[in-house]
Amino acid sequence: MSKQFVLVAALAASFASVASANIRITEVMSSSNGGGTPTPDWIEVTNFGSSAVDLSSWRIDDGSFNLAASAVLNGISSIAAGESVIFIESAAGAGVSGFRTFWGGISGLQVGYYSGSGLGFSSGGDGVCLFDNGGSILSQVSFGAATSGSSFFFGWDSAGALDPAYNAVVSTVGTIGTQVTFTSSSDTGSLGTAIGVPAPGALALLGLAGFAGRRRR
Repeated sequence: MSKQFVLVAALAASFASVASANIRITEVMSSSNGGGTPTPDWIEVTNFGSSAVDLSSWRIDDGSFNLAASAVLNGISSIAAGESVIFIESAAGAGVSGFRTFWGGISGLQVGYYSGSGLGFSSGGDGVCLFDNGGSILSQVSFGAATSGSSFFFGWDSAGALDPAYNAVVSTVGTIGTQVTFTSSSDTGSLGTAIGVPAPGALALLGLAGFAGRRRR
């Protein structure tokens, strides 16, 4: 095996690790005014990295954060750099079309789905986490009692930690940071936008600089 091949493989693995590590949960709805019809529990997931991430075999669980009780994410194969996507609780994705209609079509926004026994967000307070295809938790959040019809949003700092300045309940129409909020049939959310998504390419340049630094030692 050539040194060049090993270098390329190591670089690719490094980028893949950085990319998946920058997937974050940025919004959660745990108590729709519709009571699950036509819009159920849902989460928004954002790629803060600079390259696309393959979501094959990724899984979701609620506040138990338990891989054994988790469900597979379906309907979205990958998430592009800077992209936000939605996953709704829906058996076989039957509710995706109604969800789109409820929120005005949300053109251009990927909507996937999941379902599982006992997998649901309690309006009294709960949590949600994402597992990658190796079973590691890539992102998790916890939230308190819901305000009916309002989603929770989550901001993240440059170190990948929750930013308390941008964690709250979306309860009014307007703009929070760079996150645009809107209302549909008394439900308020900000589907498809997130706070602090970096400029494309920024993390890739940092990754290259770090890799080059290691090679010179």
